[in-house]
Amino acid sequence: MVKVDFMAFDYTNKEPVIKMDGIIKEFSGVRALNGITFDVYKGETHCLVGENGAGKSTLMKILSGAYVPTEGTITIDGKTYTSLTPRLSKELGVDIVYQENDLVPTMNAVENIFVGNEISRGGLIRFDEQLKKVRELMGRYHVEIDPMQTIEHMSVSDQQFVKILKSLSGKPKIIIMDEPTSMFNVEDAGKVLDLVRNINQDGISIIYISHFLEEVRKIADRITVIRDGMVINTYFNAERNIPFDTITRDMVGRPVDIFYTKEHNPIGDVMFEVKNLRLTHDSPEINFSVRQGEILGLSGMVGSGRTEIVRAVTGADPRFSGDIYINGKKKKINSPSDSIEAGMAHITEDRQLQGLTLNASVLENMLLVGLRNIKAPFHYNCKKFTPKISPIIDELRIKMPGIDSEVMYLSGGNQQKVVLGKWLFAKENIYIFDEPTRGIDVNSKADFYKAMTNLAKAGNCIVMVSSDLPELISMSDRVLVIRDGAVKSELSGADINEHKIIKEALGVEKK
Repeated sequence: MVKVDFMAFDYTNKEPVIKMDGIIKEFSGVRALNGITFDVYKGETHCLVGENGAGKSTLMKILSGAYVPTEGTITIDGKTYTSLTPRLSKELGVDIVYQENDLVPTMNAVENIFVGNEISRGGLIRFDEQLKKVRELMGRYHVEIDPMQTIEHMSVSDQQFVKILKSLSGKPKIIIMDEPTSMFNVEDAGKVLDLVRNINQDGISIIYISHFLEEVRKIADRITVIRDGMVINTYFNAERNIPFDTITRDMVGRPVDIFYTKEHNPIGDVMFEVKNLRLTHDSPEINFSVRQGEILGLSGMVGSGRTEIVRAVTGADPRFSGDIYINGKKKKINSPSDSIEAGMAHITEDRQLQGLTLNASVLENMLLVGLRNIKAPFHYNCKKFTPKISPIIDELRIKMPGIDSEVMYLSGGNQQKVVLGKWLFAKENIYIFDEPTRGIDVNSKADFYKAMTNLAKAGNCIVMVSSDLPELISMSDRVLVIRDGAVKSELSGADINEHKIIKEALGVEKK
């Protein structure tokens, strides 16, 4: 990836390529957007920030044609529309790269990039021409992936690059990027930021949605803050030095600490232990333990094996060998149901595919696991459990139209909170968090961290996989650094710092 200098954007004598004016959107009488005006210039990166549920995704769904605005207009290249359809939006040059993975796992990168838009001749798909065009795109934008590799065998970061290449293959005028680095480590996130500037140099505009304020300040030409469906402020970012507390104050309406400081709880006896774990016949052995009241962080580069380890110990994926002990007793865990019965909660990395039933309500999702502990008839009335679920919703501050709302209509961050709420209701003892605050705004992160701290204080133990170094440093009692599928080092106390974590994760001295 070629690094690009971030120069100040010149707005002189330019007109917006897109302008959304006075956009109002109501759902069943609830106003989600309240008169928003937002524009983007050719070749500009305009960042959109706000809490989960502030209205960012709703605004972008209107621009991409998924929603029809209640009021307002959209002007693209001088022509004004009262609403768009997905097809019309795409024809006008608007494309969106979603946060959630929408690629076909069993197809390779080339097939995914051209799926639905294949190059064919005489009724036959010309794969060689498709491959040539993908390689040309990779060269033009300095993207380094294997175009013949299937998505299911790609790292998360490479999958994201495939999604961006897919968007670029359609020659868009504007690309909406929704949390493009939410699952990346620092190194891979930097590659995305460089790619954004390479795209800008071709005159393509980018609307960039992110909760990572450091990268927002680094990448944005302008930053617009949305709160409660309204634009609070738009900042020109030529000097790349807008104070974080200015942005966060706008986001939440009050000062907010960017980083949460974990309370130090008394640490008890070993509660959870993994012995001689091997993921495959030739993989290294993995051993670790977690004590009562302790938060153990797992760090490492994307693809290091962190997620594979936690999925193996919870029975989500098979393992070649290894034993799991809970409170000194060996447990047979070969499936997720085994781990649930053993008292383990697994907050998965992919909330939509593995953590939620999207067409079910908030209430139904939060009852999914915990009902096994409740004596109830085969047919039960979910609403009877509302008094038990409501305090959890209040504690996590889940924003939703109502407890009967389908989870698919919640923002990504609120969906993540529902996943956590499901496990809080189930009252397990061992909590495995895999990227717990991916796609969560700074204010909601504090809610998550408080919930995790309370779990530890109550005598539970936590294993937390995270690519967010401030999160690891502030929340972990110990950190295990994973590299090449093995535990390479254990850090505690003052050794839990950015320099040591990165050095151990890379296997070299940090330059």
